[in-house]
Amino acid sequence: MTLSKRILWPLGAGLAGSGLLALLYFGLVSWVENPQHALDLFWEDRWIVVPIILGFGVQAALYIILKKRLFVPVTHTGPSGALTGAGGGMSTVAMVACCAHHVTDVLPILGLTAAATFLAEYRIAFMLVGLGTTILGIIYMLVILMKERRQALQFTAAVEAV
Repeated sequence: MTLSKRILWPLGAGLAGSGLLALLYFGLVSWVENPQHALDLFWEDRWIVVPIILGFGVQAALYIILKKRLFVPVTHTGPSGALTGAGGGMSTVAMVACCAHHVTDVLPILGLTAAATFLAEYRIAFMLVGLGTTILGIIYMLVILMKERRQALQFTAAVEAV
């Protein structure tokens, strides 16, 4: 695979992941309230929403690197394909934790006032947990990538020594 594809695939996946998560965030808040409220809420919570959105993009890029074996020889990827699914799961949890509090605006209509109050009161905590899972997912995939890369380099050095 050419170097440009090695860079373009993860870059595209990262931008797509971040873009889709941002679209989901703004779409959900706009649907529940209105687009101006979505912008206001984003600006108020930008210190945590931006890292979650960017973190999801980084996870998407790392997943593509591992899935397409862009920097690791095909014969030495180990279980990285299955293990990166766990990182994707963490991204999903982060997304749900980030946006779950926006449903509080419609829950009272559905007769779920206690749930609405709980989610509204702890929305920052949910977003912090979401950010934490995003960071853990990134670390997890980086550890897999570095481990597999190190094993591939050791294998190459052993082959060259023979």
